[in-house]
Amino acid sequence: MKNGYLIELRRSSWAAAPIGVLAFWAGMVMAALRYPLEYDWRYMPVSHLLSPVRDPGGYLWAWAGMVIYSLCGLYWIAFVTRRDHAGAEVRPSGVRALQFGYFFAIGAAVLPQWLLRIERGHEILTLLAFAGLCIGMVRMMFQTVERTFVRRMSMSPGHARLLAGILASMAVFPIVLAAVAQAYVHYALPELRWVSLSWRARGVPVYLSFDFWEWTTCVMLSAYTVVLSLMTRPLLSANPALRYLPVSRIVKGER
Repeated sequence: MKNGYLIELRRSSWAAAPIGVLAFWAGMVMAALRYPLEYDWRYMPVSHLLSPVRDPGGYLWAWAGMVIYSLCGLYWIAFVTRRDHAGAEVRPSGVRALQFGYFFAIGAAVLPQWLLRIERGHEILTLLAFAGLCIGMVRMMFQTVERTFVRRMSMSPGHARLLAGILASMAVFPIVLAAVAQAYVHYALPELRWVSLSWRARGVPVYLSFDFWEWTTCVMLSAYTVVLSLMTRPLLSANPALRYLPVSRIVKGER
């Protein structure tokens, strides 16, 4: 009875990730609607919605969305990282980074500022959460897509690795563009201070705004989370020892 219940939990765990993504965006939208002043996501960061000082009427919505998203992600990842019949732990690439990212996201949402004891502590936790989630998504997406191409499309390992690398790297593309934009602002427009609504009033293009790329990264991570959960759905009930075989062994026929 107990084993059957655990099997059903594992088989349905893929749905936790899309539910978490939905909760994240619902919480952020509700927090933005309750922002005391105008909230323009193109020129304002995610952390403003999580701040009880800046958004006293809506920050709890943002907190709830972030926490539910992270807990759902941890639940999904917990079943992707499980033990095989021999007792050996099977852990796909990127799972550890994802776990750290989800934990930092929870910390950024619920830890009070006085506990952090450092300036801009929530912003730092938010950046650490982004880093962990991006690294984890890229590594896990690369491994999953590579094996999908080899196993289901009979593609050569070299071509599969190339295409998987391209698809996986798209998750961090907004971050690269954000770095380029900030470097340009720093050297070409040094008179501009940190991103704010004053940029919009001065006609600064949105593609130079770090906050614009931060929200774009949120969209990319949300899409990758849903895609990865769907790709792992038919495999959660499979033999985990076969799920993450090296590509060389898959090519030799261990499918």
